[in-house]
Amino acid sequence: MADEAIGEDLGDELEIESKPKGGLSGKKLVLFVLLPVLLLGGGGAGAYFLGFLDPLLGVEEHLAEGEDAEAPGTSASSAFFYDLPEMLVNLQSNGRKASYLKISIALELVEEESVQAVESVVPRIVDNFQVYLRGLRIEDLEGSAGLQRLREELLLRVNTAAKGEHVSDVLFKEMLIQ
Repeated sequence: MADEAIGEDLGDELEIESKPKGGLSGKKLVLFVLLPVLLLGGGGAGAYFLGFLDPLLGVEEHLAEGEDAEAPGTSASSAFFYDLPEMLVNLQSNGRKASYLKISIALELVEEESVQAVESVVPRIVDNFQVYLRGLRIEDLEGSAGLQRLREELLLRVNTAAKGEHVSDVLFKEMLIQ
């Protein structure tokens, strides 16, 4: 009798409720609704970023209009470059070990006529750079913020030395700290 009572209790617990038919189960909802929406969204985003939708969105027309509106001397194709001689300077250090900076710099000029004017003052530019670079410590050159400060300071010094010739940027071709 005890066995029958235990069997009845287990039978009550093991009864499986029947699911109502007609609604979408969780797996079917994911398979037939959510998955196609994600695939279409991912495919559309991929087509947008790869540029397949540019002709449909009219992006090429806007780019062509933007090139016409660009001021002369601001596009990359109209830039002129002048390479300064490679410089090797010792940096300030706290210990006995000397630290050196080897740097190659190119100047970006707005006008082609500026190249000859800058060539005539290269000794003055190199002197200004040498004096400034010798006063630097290794800590001053660490990270992208340090390099940006160096770029801004060198740009200021080259524009001061060039006296009126507009140098738009200082480009680092090579930089080695030892």
